[in-house]
Amino acid sequence: MAERLWARVVNRQGTSIEELNQMNKEEFVSKLGWVFEHSPWVAAMSWGSLPFKSREDLLRSMVTMVGNADRTLQLALLRAHPDLGTRLKISEVSQKEQAGVGLDKLSAKDYGEFVSLNQRYVAQFEFPFIMAVKGQNKDAILAAMKERVGNTYEQEFQTALYEVYKIAGFRLYDVIQ
Repeated sequence: MAERLWARVVNRQGTSIEELNQMNKEEFVSKLGWVFEHSPWVAAMSWGSLPFKSREDLLRSMVTMVGNADRTLQLALLRAHPDLGTRLKISEVSQKEQAGVGLDKLSAKDYGEFVSLNQRYVAQFEFPFIMAVKGQNKDAILAAMKERVGNTYEQEFQTALYEVYKIAGFRLYDVIQ
């Protein structure tokens, strides 16, 4: 009885680290390839580090893969992220994350401000503004955009990567029990 109850909890919460450790590369990438936005190469490279002791161990491995990747690949990862507050078609997971903080319900004025700041940011850095929005609100996100547009390219490149790592951590937390 307890085993059946536990199985239902596991199925509702996602996959266990033990299950991930048993997956072949194709299954592993299929399960986790979306964690880094449109960049399944991160999961594919991390698979070679099996077995993982914990979700945190897996995240460390994935972060290491990105950190050790060629700068061109890192830039492609950053460019794979959508603009915050966009009304364009974006991945389902990004859509849910942005909706969770109300970016799907912006007033015309707020939407215009997001568009303007996004355009200014992309013109300056050549990749979209990236911020882990979980636990944030539109005002905090706008304030961060206004502040970070004043960063140097290298500061912002590193900040954007750090935000990508935070997003991946939240996503792994949601999928791995």
